[in-house]
Amino acid sequence: MTDVSAPSATLTDELGVEIDPELLSLALTHRSWAYEHGNAPHNERLEFLGDAVLGQAVTVTLYTRHPDLEEGALAKRRASVVSTVALAEVARRIGLGHHIKLGRGEELTGGRDKDSILADTTEAVIGATFVSAGPEAATTLVDRLVGPLLDDPDRFGVAIDPKTSLQELAARQQQTPPVYSIEADGPDHDRVFTATVTVGDVKSAGVGSSKKTAEMAAALAALRELDARG
Repeated sequence: MTDVSAPSATLTDELGVEIDPELLSLALTHRSWAYEHGNAPHNERLEFLGDAVLGQAVTVTLYTRHPDLEEGALAKRRASVVSTVALAEVARRIGLGHHIKLGRGEELTGGRDKDSILADTTEAVIGATFVSAGPEAATTLVDRLVGPLLDDPDRFGVAIDPKTSLQELAARQQQTPPVYSIEADGPDHDRVFTATVTVGDVKSAGVGSSKKTAEMAAALAALRELDARG
């Protein structure tokens, strides 16, 4: 099992901000790990805070940067970079999954690459930054993490609705329409869904806490594969 007893200097370098080590460790603690260690504290309170900080920071950035855009367009752009799929992409870019403290069940079922866990942990890290280093540092971190997404206008529609984007790309490339299949695992209160989408000879999978999230993750993976093929 990956050693995640303490956040590494590599993660701190990727984040570009100094966070209290205990708070950062808490931000990286998934509830599955906490349950297996005597119901220890976990990151969901920090995630709650980080979600609010993230939303505010992105809203202010968009409002300031695009004075010509109407409310609806601003809302769509915000949704594209605070979605589970987008935040999971951010987490993978900085290697966040390697540092998360997971219970054995999540570890064995690929929890380090699940969109929902990656996105939630990203929000928790933002929350920990707010508590440890203050609102300005947290806003700076948000800008650093999601800035590349905001600077890529081509991704806005894809991030909001990757299934429609995949269907449109398949049609342009004269591929067969996407076909999805779903499998579910785990207890009723903590179900994990795995979606597989097939487009021509491309088969991609995605994992999420709901059927919709899993299908979106699978569609995004297929989009990357088809784009790579040109």
